[in-house]
Amino acid sequence: MKLREFTMYEPVRKIGISSRSITGTMPNGNRYESSLERDLMILMDFDPSVHLYTPQPLVIKYQSSDGKNHRYTPDGLIEYRSRDKSKKANVILVEVKYRSDFVNKFNEVLPKFRAANLYAKNMGWEFKIFTDDRIRGPFLENAKFLNAYKSYFHEDFDLLITEKLEKLRVSTPKELVCSIFKDKWNQAKMIPVLWGMIARREVGCDLTKTLTMKTTIWSL
Repeated sequence: MKLREFTMYEPVRKIGISSRSITGTMPNGNRYESSLERDLMILMDFDPSVHLYTPQPLVIKYQSSDGKNHRYTPDGLIEYRSRDKSKKANVILVEVKYRSDFVNKFNEVLPKFRAANLYAKNMGWEFKIFTDDRIRGPFLENAKFLNAYKSYFHEDFDLLITEKLEKLRVSTPKELVCSIFKDKWNQAKMIPVLWGMIARREVGCDLTKTLTMKTTIWSL
C-alpha cells in the first residue's frame, strides 16, 4: 500500500444527518454522528488524563494495491497529558466502530486502517480501533452520572468529607455521610457534594465498577 498524502484540519468535514444513528453536539462544541461516538466523547471529557479530543481531525489519502486512490477520515484524535514534561505526550488516532460492523466489513476496512496505522507511526502516534464493547460499560455509566456533578462545590462539606475520609481511610458513600451527619436532611445535601469530589478525582473510587452508595471509596 502506498501512502500518498496527509492533511490536517479541525475538523476536516462537517457532520450531517446519519442514516444509521443519531447526530448532535457536545457541550464543548464537538459534533458526533453516532451514539457510539457521543459515548466516547463523554469518556474523553470525563478522563482527566485527556488533554484534548478532536473529532475527524485529518484526511489520509492512500493508494491501494490495485492502484486506486482513496481518502479516509479517522473518527478522532486523542491527545493525553504528559506526566513527564521531558517526554512527548501520548497521541492516539482513533476509529470508532461497532464490533459487528468491524467483523462483517473486515476486508473492506482493512486497507484504510493499514493506511491509518502507517500514518500514525510516521507521526509518532498510535492508531487504535475503539469498539462498543470497549467504550460501553460501568465506566461510561459512571461518567454520564458523575459529569453532572463535576462543578458541584460546597466549601464546608468538601472540607468535612476530606477530613473525615482522611481519618477513616476507607469507607462507602453511605457510611461516610452517616458518620458526618445524623440527620437525613444534611446527609441528602452532602451526597451530591461527594459525587462532585469523586468526579474531580478528589476522592478515590474504582470507577470501572458500578457506583452505588455501598461502593468502596478512599482518601487521596
